[in-house]
Amino acid sequence: MKPLYGGIDLHANNSLIVVLDDQDQIVFRKRVPNQLEKLLQALASYAPQLHGVVVESTYNYWLVAGLMDGGVSGALGQHRRD
Repeated sequence: MKPLYGGIDLHANNSLIVVLDDQDQIVFRKRVPNQLEKLLQALASYAPQLHGVVVESTYNYWLVAGLMDGGVSGALGQHRRD
């Protein structure tokens, strides 16, 4: 089973979910409402292969906590301004 890696760009009322394979090819890309059950549902078929999901967000820790409670390894990532 190939490893997959996820990223979520969290916006005010929706999130863009992207799942990549180990060759940086997009396996899944979808914008979903910011409802934990919808986000977990979108990731459900990839969860066994996901090595982790990074959430780009400044203050919204609810999503990482919810992903982890839903069985998906998560972390917060913040963009840098160089």
